[in-house]
Amino acid sequence: MKRALVTGASGAIGAAICRELAAQGRHVIAHAGARGEAVERLAEELRAAGHSAEAIAFDVTDADRARACLARLAEHAPIQIVVSNAGLYRDAPLPGMSPAQWREVVEVNLNGFFNVTQPLLLPMIATRWGRVVAVSSVAALIGNRGQANYAAAKAGLHGAIKSLALELATRGVTANVVAPGVIDTPILGGAFPPERIKSLVPMQRPGTPEEVAALVGFLASERAGYITGQVIAVSGGLG
Repeated sequence: MKRALVTGASGAIGAAICRELAAQGRHVIAHAGARGEAVERLAEELRAAGHSAEAIAFDVTDADRARACLARLAEHAPIQIVVSNAGLYRDAPLPGMSPAQWREVVEVNLNGFFNVTQPLLLPMIATRWGRVVAVSSVAALIGNRGQANYAAAKAGLHGAIKSLALELATRGVTANVVAPGVIDTPILGGAFPPERIKSLVPMQRPGTPEEVAALVGFLASERAGYITGQVIAVSGGLG
């Protein structure tokens, strides 16, 4: 049974990805930062449904702590699927953005990807099979007012993934980006009222976490073995 780590699994998209991978027969490791109780409940839900799952909590910006936690996870078997989904918003127009707002978003969204993914790559390569999926945002493709920090950090993932895909192309490991657009999550309502969605999104509706998870699940599967280095939007035509 292949083992899959999903960071940021306490949120709606991360939880949907965990459910999708569990349904595919993966052993799912659901990660959270501060909301460890949420991923414990998710892991219990998955196990109750007959799947294999566990939960873990650590701060992805703490490189040493992340490396130690990942080493314990990989003691018995390598992690062959990594979904880097942990993310953070600190929105403000760039002229009024504080250095702390910039740094915090880059630390979680970009440096967190490195801190979690890099320690797992050599053991993954040794198995000659692996999948790395970074969850980005359509904001990294088209920009978004008030999100220069977020768009920059997510765009950084695109460059990292494209480079990683080239490095691992002969090793049986793929690396891709999924870039969600306007997705129906608990934080959506205040940011995107229905009339705004209709004017912004060609399909005139928000996407669902399950629609994002379906693409992640495909890219993490055996069927996607010839797809690597791609940035694929799940955005209803936005961008």
